[in-house]
Amino acid sequence: MISKKTAEALNEQIGKELYSSHLYLAMGAYLQAEGLPGMAGWLKAHAEEERGHAMRLIKYVEDQGAPVRLSGIAEPPAEYGSPRQVFEAVLDHERKITASIHALVELAIEERDFATQAMLQWFVTEQVEEESVASETVAKFKMIGGDARGIYLLDRELGQRK
Repeated sequence: MISKKTAEALNEQIGKELYSSHLYLAMGAYLQAEGLPGMAGWLKAHAEEERGHAMRLIKYVEDQGAPVRLSGIAEPPAEYGSPRQVFEAVLDHERKITASIHALVELAIEERDFATQAMLQWFVTEQVEEESVASETVAKFKMIGGDARGIYLLDRELGQRK
């Protein structure tokens, strides 16, 4: 069984993952309204992935015999200045989630909780991928600037990602 401190920290992370899902849904809705269905679809799929992360943590907390405590989810922003700003916000958010996962790993190490350390390694690896994809997308936005054709092509590309 995990410690009370670890259970509380994991429950906080569940809330962060659920907020991530909520945030990406809101971003997807914004981009859909802006006429960018590929980007919107990518973010909506990413929202489902984040919900899956929360479910993975919930199962682990339950398997460890600790209580799951779900907190309220804050309302995410609904407006952004541009599609590029959306993806810059995605990158910033993913970096915050990475820092949060790293703090959980540090806690597990302090508590000599080897099972939690092992479970969290999946999240460490996942965050490398998530930051990489977001960073790559921001770099593409920087490359194309405000060129409508470039944005159109990037929208098509993101719409093809699974």
